Amino acid sequence: MKPATTADPLDRSRFPIDEWALRETRYDGKDLGKTETLFSVGNGYLGLRGNLEEGRDSYAHGTFVNGFHEIWPIHHAEEAFGFAKVGQTIVNAPDAKIMRLYVDDEPLLLTVADLESYERSLSFRDGVLTREIVWRTPSGKRVHLRTRRMVSFAERHLAVMDYEITMLDHDAPVAVSCQILNRQDGQDEYFVKAAAMGSGFDPRRAANLQGRILQPSVAWEGDGRSVLGYRVTTSGMTLAVAADHTIETTDSYEVRSSVEDDLAKQVFRIAATRGTTTRITKVVSYHTSRGVPAVELVDRCRRTLDRVKETGVGAVVAQQRAWLDEFWDRSDVEIAGQPALQQAVRWNLFHLIQASARAEGTGVPAKGVTGSGYDGHYFWDTEIYVLPFLTYTSPTYARNALRFRYSLLEAARRRAGELNQRGALYPWRTINGEEASAYYAAGTAQYHIDADISHAVSQYVAASGDTGFLDREAIDILVETARLWADLGFWRETGDDTEPVFHIHGVTGPDEYTAVVNDNLFTNVMARANLRAAVRELRALAERDGEVYARVLTRLALTEEEILDMARVADGMHVPFEENLGIHPQDDDFLSKELWDLPNTPPGKRPLLLHYHPLVIYRHQVLKQADVVLALYLQGDEFTPEEKLADFEYYDPLTTGDSTLSAVVQSIVAAEVGYSELAAAYFSSAVYVDLADLHHNADAGVHVASLGGVWNALVGGFGGMRDYLGVWSFDPRLPEDWESLTFRMTLAGNRLRVTVLAEQISFALETGDAESLTVQVQGSEVVVPRGEEVSVPVRPVEVREGRPRLKDIEGSVREDGSLITASVPAHPHVPDERAPLPLD
Repeated sequence: MKPATTADPLDRSRFPIDEWALRETRYDGKDLGKTETLFSVGNGYLGLRGNLEEGRDSYAHGTFVNGFHEIWPIHHAEEAFGFAKVGQTIVNAPDAKIMRLYVDDEPLLLTVADLESYERSLSFRDGVLTREIVWRTPSGKRVHLRTRRMVSFAERHLAVMDYEITMLDHDAPVAVSCQILNRQDGQDEYFVKAAAMGSGFDPRRAANLQGRILQPSVAWEGDGRSVLGYRVTTSGMTLAVAADHTIETTDSYEVRSSVEDDLAKQVFRIAATRGTTTRITKVVSYHTSRGVPAVELVDRCRRTLDRVKETGVGAVVAQQRAWLDEFWDRSDVEIAGQPALQQAVRWNLFHLIQASARAEGTGVPAKGVTGSGYDGHYFWDTEIYVLPFLTYTSPTYARNALRFRYSLLEAARRRAGELNQRGALYPWRTINGEEASAYYAAGTAQYHIDADISHAVSQYVAASGDTGFLDREAIDILVETARLWADLGFWRETGDDTEPVFHIHGVTGPDEYTAVVNDNLFTNVMARANLRAAVRELRALAERDGEVYARVLTRLALTEEEILDMARVADGMHVPFEENLGIHPQDDDFLSKELWDLPNTPPGKRPLLLHYHPLVIYRHQVLKQADVVLALYLQGDEFTPEEKLADFEYYDPLTTGDSTLSAVVQSIVAAEVGYSELAAAYFSSAVYVDLADLHHNADAGVHVASLGGVWNALVGGFGGMRDYLGVWSFDPRLPEDWESLTFRMTLAGNRLRVTVLAEQISFALETGDAESLTVQVQGSEVVVPRGEEVSVPVRPVEVREGRPRLKDIEGSVREDGSLITASVPAHPHVPDERAPLPLD
């Protein structure tokens, strides 16, 4: 594996440093897929890719509503009982971004246009995407164009766009065609095939839905308002989209409108005079449902648009700024003296909240609402990588995400039954609650998703103190997932006088380059935490409210004997350890395999999964992403510092980096065990994953888990924050070339500001009702009173140079006396036209 780099990977002549915006100063049609993703706007419910308003030039037009999907039968080459039956794919919603410009009847096409100036900017403060250009038409007339686009955080179902045209030198006839176009069902009116359609084999991308998907049910226009409504063919979901159009100009103009099943138009024809500015504003509303008739959704769109008519667009823009001001007040992370990193961090955090803020009643898709990658599915990404950010900065949104998991509990119970287990088994990937993973070895077998969800529940309750949510709903999640673990594993006598040990067989951990194994360490450690959380919270509930506790026992058919059994299982859980190497094996068979020689693997054969059969990969010690190392972070109080160092040094050289989920975790643990330069390098790789398209697939949408991981790396890695059952501790590891790191956390309803310097850490209570908060710094208790900033010196930590190397592992001796060797599997000379793209 090549070392990560800390150099700035962006072309700063095109993307200049701006700590509060992503700006583009030169149009380039060669990487439209990436920039469409980078300049997307959304709010967690509705997302608009950064496509050009004019519509023709694109990689993949995209308008996405979280959870709006079609279903389709999964056809397995060989069927077996319990295989996933129905796939789910997010639907490309009707596109309301289109505002085509014609001057002297010549269309503006940026790919071939003569542009005297160009700038596009996504403001993190305002949540507004603006574009400003000067276009010289073929006849020599100069046109100044300014566009603006935003999706409202305050109004979940609302987007606003406007288009300003000024003729700088000459009069000219100008036309602007504002459209709503159903792109899901076929090509646009120019029959332009999306570039994304030709991207070839790539399991990260969405399935190609067959047949007509959106069945028209409503289409009308009047008084500047256009409306389209649809029902999804098989899933039965419904959607309505409505747009109001207004024009402000002193020039003469006329408006012509039309509507068809798949296209609504409002065409403004202006006799534009030199120096006069014409502004056309488009206010759009989307509403969706699992089955409410589209005509009712049209009424909801009407109400949304009517409110904007009453208050004005200016009020919507002001609301957006106020909403984001509050967000940044509680969520910003400041890196002094590092403007390039500061910009990248804020871009990550802004897109993270765009993916999650208004995802009410749904999960957070792996690509947010910026693309159709992974079919719009929800994975464990949310609970492990995104929920910590929400829990500690915007707990209301964390609660919404966890309540969505609660709403899927009944489906999870059914899924457990299909696999002959008690309790609940959450689907590995889903939109509607049903398992949609066709490859069970790396899908259903990842039972650890149950423990991941339990972990997020426990983390949220401990940080927020929200026992109401726990008592009414979340306790059911903890109990039913714990039930699954107690039923899934088995006791085994050791043959001596020691106590029997509980084992879990036939599972896959986070590392998808190792599948269906026995006693995966991550799974066992997280399952133990899941079981203990269920027992702990049940006991606390019994003391807090005996009546509610009795109702829980009745509702879940739970007995005291079963609770005691959960505790016994947790205490007896097998946690493998290899004495000779002094490390925790990833699973009980992992160390018996030979090493995959990553340093000598040809770059053209990376990532491995696109060039080697899974069975070849499964036979080697090689990781797609951090597995044991992730356990060291999430359950760090279960491991000694010596164990963490030994485990990290063993597994880091085996990790390919083929997953964007990995660098953030490797950064956190590298910082903790003293590899400070390596931690900074991994962090740089993570923070620029999408901005620099380091995995060559940003065109499919942002990597939401990596976005969340960036916050975890800042706060948990360099800030050294850990939260073990509501004990908040800090052991900071500030990179040598950073002046300071400042972040905020919401703990028990109080906002704590934390500032890390090279030799001290400071705390201040900014908001909340508490008179003080108590934290720990390097093992010592620190009380932070209201109104005072408390500074504490921090002890320096041992710094380790370089990075762990594979050759330091090769030749090691296993417990059975055999030597560990490394090799690269022979690769036949088979032509392969697929581009080498890394997997997530």
